[in-house]
Amino acid sequence: MVRGKTQMKRIENPTSRQVTFSKRRNGLLKKAFELSVLCDAEVALVVISPRGKLYEFASASVQKTIERYRTYTKDNVSSKTAQQDIEQVKADAEGLAKKLEALEAYKRKLLGEKLEECSIEELHSLEVKLEKSLHCIRGRKTQLLEEQVNKLKEKVTQFSPTCWPTVT
Repeated sequence: MVRGKTQMKRIENPTSRQVTFSKRRNGLLKKAFELSVLCDAEVALVVISPRGKLYEFASASVQKTIERYRTYTKDNVSSKTAQQDIEQVKADAEGLAKKLEALEAYKRKLLGEKLEECSIEELHSLEVKLEKSLHCIRGRKTQLLEEQVNKLKEKVTQFSPTCWPTVT
């Protein structure tokens, strides 16, 4: 009989969840033991149940294995990651500097500077982009002017024509 693939999500039924926890915990503890015996590896496994019960296996002392782990990671983290972090920051800074230079060159081209470096395709692309920008700017300007005219019309209509001086 072939088992189906188990979907990795929380089991909603509490009884099924507890049964699965017990079976998988026992299997995990067995695998940890087998790994330590067959490969002469130092293994420490700690499992805490949803109810807070502790299950552990250690081929040596759990405390000794944890201390060994901490010492190993502390030494490696402090030397390797510091150097890697420095290199990563340098690489990021170089990448950002290149992006900044490219953006500044693009800005200069939009302002009409250093156009002699541009090809015909680049010049055409700049022209199209500037025309689109100009269209948007003119549209916004027209909208603001219309709003001002409407406000002025409202002010004019607030005053009654009877209040205006008559011209003779």
